[in-house]
Amino acid sequence: MKGQIFKIHSDFYYVNTAQGDYECKIRDVLKKRKGTIVVGDFVELEQINDNSKQAFVSKVLPRESYIPRPKVANINQVIIVSAIKEPDLDFEQLNRYLSFCEYYGIHPVLCFNKNDLEGEEEIIAGIKRIYEPLEYPILFTSALEGNGIKEFEKILNGKITVLCGSSGVGKSSLINAVCPDLNLKTKQVSEKTERGTHTTRHCEIITLKKNSRIVDTPGFSQLRFDFLMPADVGALFREIAQIQNKYGQCKFSDCIHEHETGCKILEHPEMMDETRYNSYLQFVKEAKEYKKQVTYSGKKTESRFKTVHNKEITKISSKKRQISRRKNNQDIDKEIHE
Repeated sequence: MKGQIFKIHSDFYYVNTAQGDYECKIRDVLKKRKGTIVVGDFVELEQINDNSKQAFVSKVLPRESYIPRPKVANINQVIIVSAIKEPDLDFEQLNRYLSFCEYYGIHPVLCFNKNDLEGEEEIIAGIKRIYEPLEYPILFTSALEGNGIKEFEKILNGKITVLCGSSGVGKSSLINAVCPDLNLKTKQVSEKTERGTHTTRHCEIITLKKNSRIVDTPGFSQLRFDFLMPADVGALFREIAQIQNKYGQCKFSDCIHEHETGCKILEHPEMMDETRYNSYLQFVKEAKEYKKQVTYSGKKTESRFKTVHNKEITKISSKKRQISRRKNNQDIDKEIHE
């Protein structure tokens, strides 16, 4: 029996199948294998008995897509929800989410909520000026007044969608606008911190109407590019590719577009918005910290897994392996002596 994990709570995995929803535990052999099981994973189940809605997860099927923050697999698109105001639009955070989508190859959609506030025409014009040339889909909504909700629902149709964005931007309010029966918890932006407070505590796939499913996630604000090299950051910004396609490659192949001679991006600043370029520099700075750590740490860790006959199995730790070999030699010596 196959199904998809739609919620994980404590040590229980809740799986949706053609026969209904099951509350599951995972087999011990899966706990020892590399990688974690996340919401969105397709799995195979072993039912405890015919009359029970309880089962064991016996196998995790290959993933078509995966993002680590929030941890979710097999999604079709990411809708990045930002508030035009209350809290104020954070371009760097928005660019972080966009760059993560680019890195993991997930289709992004930009949704700007709270489009019911007055005097924000300049911000909206700036959003269009920055992101429309990059060919990112843009949607303006108001969960309070219902503006753009039909377009939002159309984008969700037939897909598994991750809704991500900082807390307080109205993710849960948008879901409630599409499907009021869910009645997800919402909270107002804090007057003291001018930021939202977390209302969603865990990832969960919620089934909406018209064969649409959405992943309700907690808000995240600590996404960092401390896992890749500085020269790889440029591939996450579409305008850099646009500039190089139009004007040619930079003089140096390892150019990171900061102050190098012959850099095409620096020669054509009009083609990259200042907020985007500042975000790029910040991400490069974080990547440099990672490069420094890798270069000077000199730490090497032994893999806990090995592949035998196309199957991944857990390796015995070096300490236990040493004890095992010593015992083997002792047994041989004892046998020779006898």
